[in-house]
Amino acid sequence: MPIEITMPALSPTMEEGNLAKWHVKEGDSVSAGDIIAEIETDKATMEVEAVDEGTIAKISVEEGTQGVKVNAVIAVLVEEGEDATAIEASTEKAPEEKPSEQSESKAPSKPEAKAKDLSKAYKNTSAPNSDKGNRIFASPLARRIAEQNSVDLSTIEGSGPRGRIVKADVEGKSGSAGTAAKGAGSSSFEMASNMSDDTVLAYYETDNYELLPHDGMRRAIASRLTESTQTIPSYNLTMDCELDALLRLRSEINAAAPISEDEKPNYKISVNDFIIKAMAMALRDVPMANASWTSQARVLHKHSDVGVAVAIADGLITPIVRQAELKTLSAISIEMKDLAKRARDMKLAPNEFQGGSTAVSNLGMFGVSNFTSIINPPQASIISIGAGEKRAVVKDGELVAATVMTATFAFDHRVIDGALGGQLGVAFKKYIENPASMLV
Repeated sequence: MPIEITMPALSPTMEEGNLAKWHVKEGDSVSAGDIIAEIETDKATMEVEAVDEGTIAKISVEEGTQGVKVNAVIAVLVEEGEDATAIEASTEKAPEEKPSEQSESKAPSKPEAKAKDLSKAYKNTSAPNSDKGNRIFASPLARRIAEQNSVDLSTIEGSGPRGRIVKADVEGKSGSAGTAAKGAGSSSFEMASNMSDDTVLAYYETDNYELLPHDGMRRAIASRLTESTQTIPSYNLTMDCELDALLRLRSEINAAAPISEDEKPNYKISVNDFIIKAMAMALRDVPMANASWTSQARVLHKHSDVGVAVAIADGLITPIVRQAELKTLSAISIEMKDLAKRARDMKLAPNEFQGGSTAVSNLGMFGVSNFTSIINPPQASIISIGAGEKRAVVKDGELVAATVMTATFAFDHRVIDGALGGQLGVAFKKYIENPASMLV
């Protein structure tokens, strides 16, 4: 029988993706393992393989389609000798089964009862009749916002599935209503943290801007950072670290690097490679700080998986160096160059940038002295690295010049208390200022 090819879930949190490219067309024969399409997520481009051999009988989703839901049918494969017309029957929606008397008499479990209650509430609030007797489909949140701002839903064209009115549709109509209601004391919508699109654009003259629509990555970044700032009670600690010993050791290691056949050194260690290694070893030395938060327990990680922020075209991604505490500086350097290149090419697999136990963000190359970063859950910490600068320091009672960098830690206070964060900072500073200890 026909085999449905569906939009794959490339990560546990993926809900939709973009069908970037088809490598086959209807009528093409494929074998198991053949690359048939490319899927774009918010952070990567992945290839889709045929799960069986046969003929592509139907392509249901066109190349370039965005926002395809996970498990949606994107194509149909038929086996050799099978009539392609059979796909019509296989893709028709099965009729809903009516519950039998026996199933109706059976008391539902609590989850089942809750689901039925929610379904009933949804039906009652999302599809009432308008004054004209026609059904108006709107989400409960859209209805509540409309009611608060005296917006007539029958005047709104919905942008949701099957024309359903959603929050954004009502906000577009509510901008002026919310402003007008301020004087009357009806400010519930206006007090919301997010202005509607129309309200924002009303501040600017049309000829003085252009709109750059959000892509999947920008939406994901906005969602994750909003989640972090709204759910994580974070705090910051700052430490200055002297770099002169590290810079000398780095120069010596790079000078001794083996030369490959193309007459280039096999590796070139950066200051950031030392920072990754130092953070990994500090987490090893302070294991209670190498943790993540869940509602029931802290997750204590057995290894230091260090994410490293990499800037890509109009976005940011954080590939992860796994078990960094066990790797040499040269291994970290080679791995990071590969991860950064594939990150910029959008070729990272989800497991290469999801998870991790901490992260490093370095803006020193831009001359930034110090800054703070937002924690990327489920991680509980991140370190922000400023530029190495010549500063005056006191040594043995004398004022001397030293190369100093400022490191600012952000911690999830639910996981890492102040004293524990301080211990981790001290451990990190020790490795940075005594870099030879990272080699043994």
